[in-house]
Amino acid sequence: MTEPARILVVGGGYVGMYTALRLQRQLRAELRARAAEIVVVTPEPYMTYQPFLPEAAAGSISPRHVVVPLRRVLDHCRIVIGEVRSVDHAKRTATLSTLATEEEGTGATELTYDELVIAPGSVSRTLSVPGLADHGIGFKTVEEAIGLRNHVIEQMDIASSTRDPAIRDAALTFVFVGGGYAGVEALAELEDMARYTARYYHNIKPEDLRWVLVEASDRILPEVGAEMGRYAVRELRGRNIDVRLGTRLDSCEDRVAVLSDGTRLPTRTVVWTAGVRPAPVLAATDLPLNERGRLRCTARLTVDGVENAWAAGDAAAVPDVTSPEPGRECAPNAQHAVRQAKVLAENIAASLRGRPLKEYAHAYVGSVASLGLHKGVAHVYGRKLKGYPAWFMHRVYHLSRVPTYNRKARVLAEWTLSGLFKREIVSLGSLEHPRAEFELAAAPPPDPGDKPSS
Repeated sequence: MTEPARILVVGGGYVGMYTALRLQRQLRAELRARAAEIVVVTPEPYMTYQPFLPEAAAGSISPRHVVVPLRRVLDHCRIVIGEVRSVDHAKRTATLSTLATEEEGTGATELTYDELVIAPGSVSRTLSVPGLADHGIGFKTVEEAIGLRNHVIEQMDIASSTRDPAIRDAALTFVFVGGGYAGVEALAELEDMARYTARYYHNIKPEDLRWVLVEASDRILPEVGAEMGRYAVRELRGRNIDVRLGTRLDSCEDRVAVLSDGTRLPTRTVVWTAGVRPAPVLAATDLPLNERGRLRCTARLTVDGVENAWAAGDAAAVPDVTSPEPGRECAPNAQHAVRQAKVLAENIAASLRGRPLKEYAHAYVGSVASLGLHKGVAHVYGRKLKGYPAWFMHRVYHLSRVPTYNRKARVLAEWTLSGLFKREIVSLGSLEHPRAEFELAAAPPPDPGDKPSS
């Protein structure tokens, strides 16, 4: 018997999950006949629908409904929870570590493949800002989103109970760096949540909270256009949010955010959303990269000049064949990633069957962004919307895009319930240290003979 053709998918995000999902359908006969095998290697057993992270942070959606379990969706694939450390495509091998290899202490293992889909996504792009590594908070994962929600409420608890004005002011100052989708939507949703939560504190008023958005360029939300970007700035400033354009974060050492305009902000919260960069594993491959560290790809989503290697999404520099400008690449966003995954899966199936490949071509249709409950901006198919209509379109669009009917129904149900009942304002920060209470209980009791020294 001949060995099945093994398709290795590196990453379980947008591209990884959607590619494997469509391959299941495209190669149904081959999988049934064991002529093909799909292996997905991913650090987490779920795909995170990142546009819902701000609402998860604000408590509008349960965290478990922001993620899609891969084992349930990809029931005809082999799911390996681990990380690919390097790829030697010339030998068709990938070196990976798993939870089991860590337990066994045997080191990384090698996995051979016939076709490679490399879609590890991106990681936060951090700069050499003093203090950022020690005090910064990211916003790319569901864990970070929920951790940030707990952190904001805990800061309000600190401010409510302290007698030190300096500690109170620092606790109630929240600095967000980056004026893209992640930064603006996270700030807007959390400001909404915190303003609502303040009514339950006897000594904190909404105006006591200070929210600062720092953006190095002269505009925010560039994807929705200049006009809607200016509206978003006016909307945020109308809510007493301090929007600093053309400003950078120079330092956040000693819990003081120092901005390039000279402003010093004592704060216990610095949220970093200033861009992303390709996953580090790309540098550990023998595949061609461009000057930004992304894989050089063709419009057919093959890695340029390499056989049996495919890529899409944040990790891939895919030519935009719909653009009149020569050399222009598709933007690394979810809209392109989901559509590229469909073409990618179809091209892999066509390649295995000896059929011609097709090019990826999709004109960017626009963007939607939430600015908190019942507020938003949108620029879709040339039409500009703001306020409630844009917010409603934002929800409808993302509800239609979140994978599986199961998740759609659960998200819709939670939106309905959140509209009928009050917000949840509980911090579950102890979830980040679940054994702390037990460790305290299991600690040996103090010796009664021990007396404190005078």
